Amino acid sequence: MKLARRQLIHLAAGAMALPAASRLAQGQTYPARPVRLLEGFGPGGTPDIVARLVGQWLSERLGQSFVVENRTGAGGTIATEAAVRAPADGYTLLTVTTANAVDATFYDKLNYNFIRDTAPVASIMRTPFVMEVSPSFPATTVAEFIAYAKANPRRLNMASAGNGTSTHLSGELFKMMTGVDMVHVAYRSGPQAITDLIGAQVQVYFGPMPASIEFIRSGRLRALAVTTAARSPALPDTAALAEFVPGYETSYWVGAVAPRSTPTAIIETLNRAISAAVDDPKISSRLAELGANAFPASPAEFGKFIADETEKWAKVVKFSGARPQ
Repeated sequence: MKLARRQLIHLAAGAMALPAASRLAQGQTYPARPVRLLEGFGPGGTPDIVARLVGQWLSERLGQSFVVENRTGAGGTIATEAAVRAPADGYTLLTVTTANAVDATFYDKLNYNFIRDTAPVASIMRTPFVMEVSPSFPATTVAEFIAYAKANPRRLNMASAGNGTSTHLSGELFKMMTGVDMVHVAYRSGPQAITDLIGAQVQVYFGPMPASIEFIRSGRLRALAVTTAARSPALPDTAALAEFVPGYETSYWVGAVAPRSTPTAIIETLNRAISAAVDDPKISSRLAELGANAFPASPAEFGKFIADETEKWAKVVKFSGARPQ
């Protein structure tokens, strides 16, 4: 990942060298036609909801349509490849998530390098996963869960929304940092995993908060901890996992990138607009309903965040031995 970081720095430096007059002209004339916002995870999911919320806001404020196009499949890699092959003119953007950081190591052969071939535009939101169990499970805290799991090695089933997903790897990071040994059970989707967790067919799931929060509030699931470094305002009485496992942190995040070499003025225009969108009370309140927090950042800050996430997940992928099936 050191090479990737250097590439980010060189790209940013090269972009800043554009003449000021050129940057100003591009910023004033963009966008002059509709913008495509590619989204790789399907209608109705968290990235799709966020893309449509922000896309509608941008359409109203920038005077051109921001049209969400769903290009699903292969963990988001189909949409990502389409985006990096698009002209670097600001008229194709890509919704990115935690999955993009995971994919860089999870897939042995990709036709692109995510960090090298994209330009960070803006981060949008961030939400915890929730370490959750059925109400009948004997542990009521993370400490009790760890003790129970160590006393019953490989007798607990850890659900995920699919092999190599962030729900899977959040659990693998927990195993790596605590030394517990659980059996991974991969489902085709998060809702299937939750259904079997409620029925106690599996014992634990690291579920995205937007999909889990109503089950927790209704008492159909028990939250042991949230996975962000601090507690979540959406579940203020639920501990942060780091309170029991120092240094543990995972989250599900959504942002936007553009093809490499997209003009700096366009990136800056989009970053200002997206940051204003997530500061809008209508957008931030909708994110809060999903159990998420607005997560604005500059392009450089978002680029560093992506690089750090990619490096972290590479270690977890290697530890777990996860591979595409």
